[in-house]
Amino acid sequence: MITLRNIQRHFDYGKEKNHVLRGVNVDIEEGEFITIMGPSGAGKSTLLHVLGLHDNLWTGEYYFFDQAVHKLKPKERADLRNKNIGFVFQSYHLLEEMTVAENLAVPLSYRNYSKAEREQLVNETLQKFQLTDKRNLYPGRLSGGIQQLIGVARAMIARPKLILADEPTGNLHSAQAKEIMEMFCRLNEQGTTIVQVTHSETNAAYSRRIIRLFDGNIVGES
Repeated sequence: MITLRNIQRHFDYGKEKNHVLRGVNVDIEEGEFITIMGPSGAGKSTLLHVLGLHDNLWTGEYYFFDQAVHKLKPKERADLRNKNIGFVFQSYHLLEEMTVAENLAVPLSYRNYSKAEREQLVNETLQKFQLTDKRNLYPGRLSGGIQQLIGVARAMIARPKLILADEPTGNLHSAQAKEIMEMFCRLNEQGTTIVQVTHSETNAAYSRRIIRLFDGNIVGES
């Protein structure tokens, strides 16, 4: 599904360069459930944003279903992302000017769903995540935990081929976290590929493969 070869990413700080990814090579098969782990500053979130096509300032080769992403224009990369990838952001990234229901509908607008189908999927998702009473509220009126749930729901709603999750349960209590991880497992069993970044060994135990990063390098897999 995904092949990364010699992916490098650095950030400029004045005249100095901070190398965050140093020649990363990764193969991800369709249907895998992978966890990326490592200490703070190891490059985990940066790698996830490269995979999710939110970051275009890397070098190297990236193939998505044999399509050479590194040769695509920014708009083509965005189209590829919007049609195939769901992303759970650590900091939610909900649209403040939209209600909960409207936030959930955003990923559906990139796919060929009718208005009736979009409304049905939003209603089903609100029920599944027990958010029906929040449908007309704006994110600013909601707790961090509820915003996190909405972010997870938004990533799942369009049934993407790939879900990328950055600390997906960081603001949830243990029962909610367990429920989200079990949802991920059910989606994975149905064929969705999942890659998560987490510090939680409990969450990592749900995955089938762990990739360990240190100082921008892959230092081990299990």
